[in-house]
Amino acid sequence: MPEMETKRKADDYSVVPAKKTRHEISVVGTREKAVVTSAVPRTSNLHAPIMLLEGHQGEIFTAQFHPEGKHIASAGFDRQIFIWNVYGQCENIMVMKGHTGAIMELCFSPDGGHISTASTDNTLAVWDLPTGTRIKKLKGHTNFVNSVSGARRGPELLVSGSDDGSVKLWDVRQRNPAASLDATYPVTAVLFNDTAEKVISGGIDNVIKVWDIRNKEISYKVKGHTDTVTGLALSEDGSYLLSNAMDSTLRIWDVRPFAPAERCVKLLSGHQHNYERDLLRCAWARDGSKVSAGSADRHVWVWCTTSRRALLRLPGHRGAVTAVAFHPREPVLLSASSDKTLYLGEIQN
Repeated sequence: MPEMETKRKADDYSVVPAKKTRHEISVVGTREKAVVTSAVPRTSNLHAPIMLLEGHQGEIFTAQFHPEGKHIASAGFDRQIFIWNVYGQCENIMVMKGHTGAIMELCFSPDGGHISTASTDNTLAVWDLPTGTRIKKLKGHTNFVNSVSGARRGPELLVSGSDDGSVKLWDVRQRNPAASLDATYPVTAVLFNDTAEKVISGGIDNVIKVWDIRNKEISYKVKGHTDTVTGLALSEDGSYLLSNAMDSTLRIWDVRPFAPAERCVKLLSGHQHNYERDLLRCAWARDGSKVSAGSADRHVWVWCTTSRRALLRLPGHRGAVTAVAFHPREPVLLSASSDKTLYLGEIQN
């Protein structure tokens, strides 16, 4: 049975504001509150402009905001799912255990009541957030499960992608996969389109495939990346797909039904992948004006989707930035890293 650890004291984990940068904040003592030392305007309700969250015992591969924006879930090599407060001192309030392999990706259900995880133990799991218990263990893949994503609305459907070369669809009310799609090559990133009528997958063959769930066939492929696709994200309105790849490019694709054949509409660059071959994810801002992506150069990159210009290159991490996420309501960016830390930082609205 999975183990659960409930609320810890704040001092059990080191959750402190980041050290002072050129214009941000300073830290008084080790765990005392941050003090804003300059006239930099605050843009959010974070306790300080930058918050550092520590406690994981291994590389962090995945992190997401709860749909309501008050909590964060993170997971990685240590096989544990941490739940953190976003506000106040960002305490760790829950640790969930049960996987026997690294957790590669997690996602919240639309109502925020459940978390789904994909693991190198070849399984997926569904966790009840209020109680911290695992309520489903989904078996069917025969190799590492690299990615999991949920439908945006309707019944709780999941899609997963694995090194076994398959994309599987799951109805969490059932034990076995509802369908299995043969992608031929290892799959590293998956998600549903806006209406959950199609599934989008990316893998080591560099090709993004869009599948029709009804006939289980590929509707179309989009090509352009020259190395493994490591992350996929859908814009809030469902019209555009963001992809991050090991060719060190970030691309925006038009995935509307009657888009022109040349679907790549933007190419963004600057960030780097490297020999570590981590699955570096990517994310959209809710209003579609900005995107962000993980990078092996230890920086958090943010681009303007209109100008394609890099707006921010944020330092702080001491390892590859593996995952990023925008807060659903405030101008706050979350980043996770192989250095075992998370950062929460204000950005300009």
